Amino acid sequence: MVAESKAATALVKKQKDTGVWGPTLLGLAPSTSGRAAKDLATIPQYRRLVQLGYPLSLRPFKLADRVLFRLLSRDDDPALLFEFQKLIGTDPGAEAWARWVLREAVAAALAEAGYVEDPRLRGAAHKVASAVSHFLRSPASEKPFVRVKGQTVLHPEAYPPSWYSVAMIAAMPNLQRERAGFTERLAHYLGQPAPKKPFVMLLGRKKIKPMHLLLGDPMGADAKGTVKDLPLALHFLELLARIGGVATSSGATKVLSRLYKECDDQGVWHPKNLRSQPKALSPIDYHYFPLAPDSKSMEGRQADVTFRLALIAKLLGMQLEYV
Repeated sequence: MVAESKAATALVKKQKDTGVWGPTLLGLAPSTSGRAAKDLATIPQYRRLVQLGYPLSLRPFKLADRVLFRLLSRDDDPALLFEFQKLIGTDPGAEAWARWVLREAVAAALAEAGYVEDPRLRGAAHKVASAVSHFLRSPASEKPFVRVKGQTVLHPEAYPPSWYSVAMIAAMPNLQRERAGFTERLAHYLGQPAPKKPFVMLLGRKKIKPMHLLLGDPMGADAKGTVKDLPLALHFLELLARIGGVATSSGATKVLSRLYKECDDQGVWHPKNLRSQPKALSPIDYHYFPLAPDSKSMEGRQADVTFRLALIAKLLGMQLEYV
């Protein structure tokens, strides 16, 4: 039924025989073709199929896996740089960074698809975890920025966690057990407020805004636990729950408490004056929200948030009753 659903078939139709969906992998930069970048990006589309429950044995995954495992194996084919080819063409020094970010994103996608015991993924995952662990233990974790010509810039030696590395770790329970101390430090780090000041990264002569990095809690909740971007908050809360970090985050407990109070007696999310389905404000969670089509009904507006809150509750060990 999932394979034949409108949501899944719409994604599969856009995939090419080469296994990719378009000229980009991450889909974080604005599209230059007139179409939404998210519709052309391979990794968000792949992860969205996983979230929809599309059968992993079918052709779309088999085609995409060939490309993703090539990226994971450090294949130096220039074509595998996708949207970063132009950046590297003008600044070759950025290539190592670009390939590392792509490997992080690929590792997250493959981990979520269930390849958690594949030795290729495990090897890459431990390298990513070691790099993040080194950052968390370094002085750069407390002072990650420097000033360059009056602008706030990420320290060149800082390697903070990203949405991709955290998603990868969250999908690999065995890795969490093997590196329990690191996982605990990561959870504490993600529980602290993220810097509000905008910053950039220097890649040679280029300055870029790194949307994929996580320098703490990105939800920006107010005193009542209200957030501006609910889909992003739910995505973060689920990742935090999967690494056992909700209890150590005051922001997470505050937001979850508010959201659960908005649920009715049957556990359905039912806030006041819900006039439309919550909208995702960031391309980071394109694969994650919404999964249900907007039916313009009250049930359609409630479905995704209700599902995510129930899933987070289950991850936290709460007893659920199905009605």
